[in-house]
Amino acid sequence: MHTETVQPGLFDRLVEIGRDSAAVVTSAPSIEAEPETLYDRHGVLVVRVGDLAVKAHQADREHGAPFLERIRLAATVPDVLVAPLGPPLDVDGRTVTVYPYGEPVDPQQNLPWEEGARLLAALHSTTVLAEAPSWGRPARVARRVSELGHGPAQDEVRRAFATLPAWIRGDGDGTPETPGTAECLIHGDWHLGQMVRTQDRRWRLIDIEDLGRGDPAWDLARPAALYSAGVLDPAEWGRFLGAYQEAGGPAVPAEGDPWTALDVPARSLAIQIAATCVISAEREDRPLDGPEQAMVDACGRISAAGDAA
Repeated sequence: MHTETVQPGLFDRLVEIGRDSAAVVTSAPSIEAEPETLYDRHGVLVVRVGDLAVKAHQADREHGAPFLERIRLAATVPDVLVAPLGPPLDVDGRTVTVYPYGEPVDPQQNLPWEEGARLLAALHSTTVLAEAPSWGRPARVARRVSELGHGPAQDEVRRAFATLPAWIRGDGDGTPETPGTAECLIHGDWHLGQMVRTQDRRWRLIDIEDLGRGDPAWDLARPAALYSAGVLDPAEWGRFLGAYQEAGGPAVPAEGDPWTALDVPARSLAIQIAATCVISAEREDRPLDGPEQAMVDACGRISAAGDAA
């Protein structure tokens, strides 16, 4: 099968690993169906082999001791997270993991905002083990902005980025300037694409590369950013936020203004999403579409508001 973002032959290697893994998995997954590519973007390839999913991770990401600890950590919360079935493999220099297959969110169906909120609330309420790795800081924001080309939209995103606190921009030692924020166990890169329905028909979270100790508000940042930019319907945002609060999630107050906690994370993700949109449009030689332009417009409002550190 043709793949676009990974080296030749990797698809076949992942299929082979999936079939070998299926032979030793207790549940004896079916491998009769033709293997299929589930994801092939940004240097990541995920292949379904029967009831298993085999993932080749990004080559430029660190997958050493902290990743091993994240795998162990995920296994302690099986009702929330889908953990790999074993330690990572090295396949031609690429880190590969094997997971039980889960059915992804169908964008044509009623989106599981409440289920996602409850999963996050449960994760954030989990006891944080002393050995849990730190989530760190939202490094993707600075990385995306550094990849921008030149033009009015790019400049708009850069102006907004300049208003973010120094620790997010990558200046100084990168230490968060919110010392009073209690650290929780957080996913670190949550969106609806990080949810699957497993064989027991329950929703769980996948992709644990950023799992660790951190401010739980960052797990709510993406929907908050989309809502503030006018891309996410207010009713859907209300469903998500209300379910999170009802489940006792600690990221925002149970009552009162949630934006005291969400403002900086939401602005950061709005800028990251806008930068990604602009980069994609530039690479594909096309104009920004409506939602993409809305994210750039949100950057204009962010830079106009100022008050950066």
